[in-house]
Amino acid sequence: MKHLRTLALAALLATPFVGTHAAADPNFYIFLCFGQSNMEGAARPEQQDLENVDPRFLMMAAVDDASRGRKMGEWYPALPPLCRQHNGLTPADYFGRTLVATLPQEIRVGVINVAVGGIHIEGFMPDSIAAYTAKAPGWMKNILKEYDNDPYTRLLTLARRAQESGIIKGVLLHQGESNTGDPKWALKVQQVYDRLLGDLQLKPEEVPLLAGEVVQADGKGVCLAMNRQIDALPETIHTAHVISSTGCTSGADNLHFDAAGYRELGRRYGQRMLELLGYESAPAIVIPDDAVTAETTIPGNEFPKVDSQRRVYARIAAPQAKKVELDICGKQYLMQRDAAGVWTGVSDPLPVGFHYYFLKVDGVSVVDPATDTFFGCHRQAGGIEVPEGPEGNYYRPQQGIAHGQVRSIYYYAASTSEWRHAMVYTPALYETKSKQRFPVLYLQHGMGEDETGWSHQGRMQHIMDNLIASGEAVPMIVVMESGDVKAPFRGGDNRAGRSEYGGTFYKVMLQDLIPYIDNNFRTLADREHRAMAGLSWGGHQTFDLVINHPDTFAWMGAFSGAIFGLDLDKTYNGAFRRADEFNSRIHYLFLSCGSEENFGTEALTKNLREAGINVDFYTSPGTHHEWLTWRRSLRHFVPHLFKFKKK
Repeated sequence: MKHLRTLALAALLATPFVGTHAAADPNFYIFLCFGQSNMEGAARPEQQDLENVDPRFLMMAAVDDASRGRKMGEWYPALPPLCRQHNGLTPADYFGRTLVATLPQEIRVGVINVAVGGIHIEGFMPDSIAAYTAKAPGWMKNILKEYDNDPYTRLLTLARRAQESGIIKGVLLHQGESNTGDPKWALKVQQVYDRLLGDLQLKPEEVPLLAGEVVQADGKGVCLAMNRQIDALPETIHTAHVISSTGCTSGADNLHFDAAGYRELGRRYGQRMLELLGYESAPAIVIPDDAVTAETTIPGNEFPKVDSQRRVYARIAAPQAKKVELDICGKQYLMQRDAAGVWTGVSDPLPVGFHYYFLKVDGVSVVDPATDTFFGCHRQAGGIEVPEGPEGNYYRPQQGIAHGQVRSIYYYAASTSEWRHAMVYTPALYETKSKQRFPVLYLQHGMGEDETGWSHQGRMQHIMDNLIASGEAVPMIVVMESGDVKAPFRGGDNRAGRSEYGGTFYKVMLQDLIPYIDNNFRTLADREHRAMAGLSWGGHQTFDLVINHPDTFAWMGAFSGAIFGLDLDKTYNGAFRRADEFNSRIHYLFLSCGSEENFGTEALTKNLREAGINVDFYTSPGTHHEWLTWRRSLRHFVPHLFKFKKK
């Protein structure tokens, strides 16, 4: 069935281009291609080469091809082969595809390909063609017959016809294998080029010559020595430009490129022509000496990096991609491709702290394979740490202090008949004081993240270790669960106290998770020694659970809490209108937000204080709705927990 679809597509694309004889269109860019077997195309097209050909990319048939319904001199969609019936993929294929992927939508691209396998440059020189054809080997004579034994005149004739439709913008050459070692090769190419432009009344400055190097094959190329002559061609033809074949893969004969090699070489022809057409590449991205590999980079990789100006540099090998972007902090940055198909991008200076980021390859968002992954944005995401200075030491591991553990546990939730996963931090004393029991903080992440967020992105364990070691915080257990908010929000009533999103977690927390923790860890299993806090939607869940269940919790915090639709008179049965009762039950209420975000936290704090509720408020300077805000919030919240006033 797939084969039938391919044939149907080929039949559809065989239809001649309508408007062949219309007046010349200045937005129809035409390119003349000639040479020998590598310009003919010696590799069989693969499925990817037969699909997604932009209708703006056309080819003029250089010979009749009854098998495809093509007639010489007519325009057709540029489906390979672009030369003759039995040829394959050529550099012209991906030359044209590269151009139309970048040029404005109103611009079309057409190619005319007249090439003969094994031909010397003399086979295109008008004064020597007749003699050359007479002495050509038998197999070549069959090819030459298709061009009426005069490939130059065929190219010229087609070019003149093409000028009725559009504007000739360049000449592509891939030839030289048969002239390897000929010291006059460059002069002969010049004769062909000058004669062609003269016959077409074109100016060299407006129609540059692009000449590709021959196969290198890691130094084993059969005609590798010819590249020295090709590289020197601009010394003879001042409008000539050499297209490198470095890294372009070849077939077993080390003479012809393979399909991947033709694609890459064609892209390079295209990229150079785009520059000559005025679509200049952005200035090369220079990696400064002070750029260092990010701490979130997977060991063994050099990139991503961060420099002293807090710019992030990312790099990925994607030789077949047409467009790659670095997507970070809500902004996309175009990445630049080098000759080997490696893309490099750089961001603007970023705020310090942790940031999710992605790479967009031809419009598809993917995780950079060189970075550690973090669950965020409802999926596995790339992440990068833009380092703070010494002020960030509170969330970094420190030498000379005792360190706790973060455990991965699975427990069965009878209330939902499922196995669930949680992360549990135990302080260093948990291992050394085998009979001591500890208070518990239930700590929730935000929408689109999971139970690993606080220990992975938030560095919770280091914050706890450092606060406990300094004596600022009471040693405690910290429990982190998924909260059923990994999937995207899909509507419903989610005002405070009426939660549908993540509301399935509430019975799990009360009926399964808390009992499991109390039965399997040495906890102080009463409300006085139980706290809950969360960031963003985790703050919303904290309000719903703690205020509706004051017999279960006595301490609470919301960091950038997503607490919407809170009516002091009605929500939670008017609990906030009974200030004395609330303050006697909740020993500590903490709210926080970043100075640059607008989640309504400051207004909520004001309203609660006016209602007589004791609430502590913290603003993280210079931060948005992000992990640095929440790390700082945890650092300010935890020292207040489980410290009872003497009566």
